[in-house]
Amino acid sequence: MYKNIFCLAIFFCCTFTFARHLHGQIPLNKMDMKKDTVPSNKMNGMNNHEMNRMSHSFSRNLPMNRNGSGTGWMPDQSPMYMHMMGNKTMWMFHGNIFIRYTNQDFFNKGSRGGSGLDAPNWFMVMMQKQVGRKGLLMARLMNSLDPLTVGASGYPLLFQSGETNNGERLIDHQHPHDLISELSIGYTYELNKDADVFGYAGYPGDPALGPVAFMHRTSAMSNPDAPLGHHWQDATHITFGVTTLGFRYKNFKIEGSAFNGREPGENRYNFDKASLNSYSYRLSFNPSSQWALQFSQAYIKSPERPEPGVNVTRTTASALFSKMISEKKQYDAALIWGYNDKSDNHKEHSVLLEDNYRFGKSIVHFRYEYVQKSSEELDLVADFGDVKFNVHAFTGGFSRLLFGAQYFEMLGGLQATINFPDKQLKPLYGNIPLAGEVYLQIRPKLHSH
Repeated sequence: MYKNIFCLAIFFCCTFTFARHLHGQIPLNKMDMKKDTVPSNKMNGMNNHEMNRMSHSFSRNLPMNRNGSGTGWMPDQSPMYMHMMGNKTMWMFHGNIFIRYTNQDFFNKGSRGGSGLDAPNWFMVMMQKQVGRKGLLMARLMNSLDPLTVGASGYPLLFQSGETNNGERLIDHQHPHDLISELSIGYTYELNKDADVFGYAGYPGDPALGPVAFMHRTSAMSNPDAPLGHHWQDATHITFGVTTLGFRYKNFKIEGSAFNGREPGENRYNFDKASLNSYSYRLSFNPSSQWALQFSQAYIKSPERPEPGVNVTRTTASALFSKMISEKKQYDAALIWGYNDKSDNHKEHSVLLEDNYRFGKSIVHFRYEYVQKSSEELDLVADFGDVKFNVHAFTGGFSRLLFGAQYFEMLGGLQATINFPDKQLKPLYGNIPLAGEVYLQIRPKLHSH
């Protein structure tokens, strides 16, 4: 594990060193350099020629800051931690690594906590190119070395559930992500400056369901842990087989997807069998540069391998907020609701509230979660029968910039989580289990334009 984590850090540094080398080989003309200084909130008034390098991935007339996972929207004032290069063909490099030690039951009050050293991570490269006078082509590759740096059983996280290892449910652990987490292509045709039609296909990819996935939300970028309501809100961000068609009019968007409802298999290095057996729709609206709102719903066929005959209707709604207070101050927040209605009459809610405040070289972040988890979800049917548990968790953290290179930076941080389990769960988890972790975070530097 230690060797894998060390190799991961070297891999990240080499990736951005390679990007730096390419940057020196691809000339940027004066027009491109000038365009990089235009604030994102003024980009809606720019024409297509001026936006050659800086447009959204699915519209030549929207700012790139609105880019999220899949075809999802972020607020236009969202910061972008990335490296961008190119001229007529634009390349963007993203990524995030946490090298951390976590202890999920600091005072050993229960029997379900775990601890260890691990390194959750992801890397992305995206290509974007204008085609003719109206077209826009996008291709995206996302990788994760979680199978090596986290392991098949995932990392410890109290009350987390979802997916399997060795045929058994992963309980109190967050599953690793697949080596190939997205391999997708998209094409957009501009009807006029206010309207676009677009298509997206991924194997794997991210259907039109839920808010922007947690690892791509700025409000969650300083928290190494996945949300406990992940499988209520945005768990379909990796699905092996997805097609999406959508239409945008000004700041409104409607889109629909057909996709594979089954969650990824235990082999994190292969491509699962593609199938389009589930469907979803999503309505998005950005009322201003600071807000991104969405409502979505999906019929998901047999998502969980331990429950092959159980289908889920998932409904989500979210509000993402971003405000650039000044060059050195940025505030980002998210309010997300997710609801799973299983065909076996299990109906469970989740609510998440999180924020991230950057001031100078320091960041503070917060997350509150409320999740309803069934005894089946936590593998406790034999002990409690068919019941539902209410779980609350409060997380707070602080990080500070330690080192900055030309294209990436390193931060040191710590965070603590206070869990409030359902009364029936206290004999197993303890009255108020406390989790804590310390970490180093490596990510691209903030892109300014």
